[in-house]
Amino acid sequence: MKNISEGHFHNPSIGNLKFSQVIDEIFDYIKSEPENFYDIIVGCDSSSQENPQFPVAIVVLRKGAGGRIFFKKINYDNRKFYTWKERILEEVLISCELSLELKEALNKRIKELGSGYNYQFRYIHADVGENGDTKDMIKEVVGLIKGNGFEAKIKPEAYVASSVADKYT
Repeated sequence: MKNISEGHFHNPSIGNLKFSQVIDEIFDYIKSEPENFYDIIVGCDSSSQENPQFPVAIVVLRKGAGGRIFFKKINYDNRKFYTWKERILEEVLISCELSLELKEALNKRIKELGSGYNYQFRYIHADVGENGDTKDMIKEVVGLIKGNGFEAKIKPEAYVASSVADKYT
């Protein structure tokens, strides 16, 4: 798997950012209204071709007052995905890898900056749900996410994967 944090992420308002700049933007956003609570969530989707793009999104929600999004599209030059199940598992693996890198970077920055940042980062959104073909994969996907130390949200609660990342497929 590629190192997900390499290269650039895109924010619709700011443009392209390196991963370290995404971390800066997250903390600047939280610091701008520290009295609010923030949720940081990761999710991924994919297009349906044999050589799909995998847009992965980091969403920072200011509870009740909007949010910020950072995304990037992952492409594999020499790898084909012949089934939708392969694509779903890759979406979850990408989300888990990015989440682990993000968690490490956030924890490192908190050690540098100190307390006063009121956020949680515990959820990965997966594009599976009780309705449709993906219902047979829920247990596997949830187990993969939990095995990486996060809590899973599935559709209809998995809006970062099914709405935000889906917008960039």
